[in-house]
Amino acid sequence: MGKYILKRLGYIVVVFLIVSLLMYSLYNLIPSDPARQELEPQRRNMKPDEYEAAYQRLRAQMGLDDPLIVRYLRWIGLWKDMDGTFNGVFQGNFGYSNLYKQNVIEVIKAPMSNTIFINIFSTILSLGITIPLGIYCAVHKGKRFDSATQVVTMLGYSIPIYIIALIFMFLFCIVWRVFPVMGTKTAGATYANNWEEFVDKLYHITLPVIVMTFGSLGGMTRYVRSAMIDALSMDYIRTARAKGLKEKVVIYSHAWRNALLPVITSILGWFLSIFSGSVIIENTFSLNGMGKLYWQGLNNLDFELVLAIQMFYSIVSLVGSLLIDISYGLVDPRVRVDK
Repeated sequence: MGKYILKRLGYIVVVFLIVSLLMYSLYNLIPSDPARQELEPQRRNMKPDEYEAAYQRLRAQMGLDDPLIVRYLRWIGLWKDMDGTFNGVFQGNFGYSNLYKQNVIEVIKAPMSNTIFINIFSTILSLGITIPLGIYCAVHKGKRFDSATQVVTMLGYSIPIYIIALIFMFLFCIVWRVFPVMGTKTAGATYANNWEEFVDKLYHITLPVIVMTFGSLGGMTRYVRSAMIDALSMDYIRTARAKGLKEKVVIYSHAWRNALLPVITSILGWFLSIFSGSVIIENTFSLNGMGKLYWQGLNNLDFELVLAIQMFYSIVSLVGSLLIDISYGLVDPRVRVDK
């Protein structure tokens, strides 16, 4: 297992380098000029020749005249910077945000914690609902509860998440006035301790978490139900029942464990869809998260910031695929991930 993990980690590094090169090249193909963006506020106070000279100096300082591959290697931390040191992503430097006028790592700290906080809560809540619900529907296939659940999950699967968000905002924020409309904390609030701050933050993100959970219920519930129905139709299930095993043992010890394999495969795509869906949710509820920050970076051509966020999502995807492969061997001993 250890040898396999090391091998996969090597693959992750290679894939990360390829993805980062493609993303860096793509964003550099978009017409923009960081040097001009940096000098634009000072342009009124400079003569044309002074501005042009300052512009050329700044381009040289930023290394914008170098070939694309050199700029990429410098950004990733495999080529010496203009001052002769290695100072890139591998060294913890994700660049400078022209929009916020500070280092990218400082800009994304708070939004990243909020995004992870929201997505972890919605993931736990979603799995806690979809797995038991999918199993129950599979066991009681064709019954009224199963039919009603299929209708509800189909609606949740078909309706765009921003429509769900608007409906929930109307009901919970305007009609019933249970939750606040936007933000991650009460405006102007002062907290006596960290616990009060945590409770206030939890109160503000409850509605976004409910919306994200509701939006993900449809797909995962139907997938768990389908996997369980396939597992329950196998010969070994009939054999287990013929031996007189209790129904709970048949369902949870035999059928569910084998149904986990296809379910685990779908969890990565589902989990990433939650992260990508948070882009819409964070903008809808004005949450200070990575999704909202990503949208602002794109609109303002702040590509250093956008690239750092894109690398975050890439790492989540790569590490998630590794965890899923490892979980195969834990769920089913017949699967040897080290071969």
